[in-house]
Amino acid sequence: MPFVNVKIAGTATVEEKQQIIAGMTEVLYSVLNKKPETTYVVIEEHDTDNWGVGGESLTVRRARHSG
Repeated sequence: MPFVNVKIAGTATVEEKQQIIAGMTEVLYSVLNKKPETTYVVIEEHDTDNWGVGGESLTVRRARHSG
């Protein structure tokens, strides 16, 4: 029983989440021959204030790079 945990900074739409779930399931099937009906995919959304890279939060980083 495969279990995939996808963590993203920010939010995704319902449609985007469905694409992620379908894509992860397909990868496990095509690469490892894991049955889609027993593959679990969990998506965790994290506020960009709680995710950092290069010593700064993604909120700060994105604001700096967007303007």
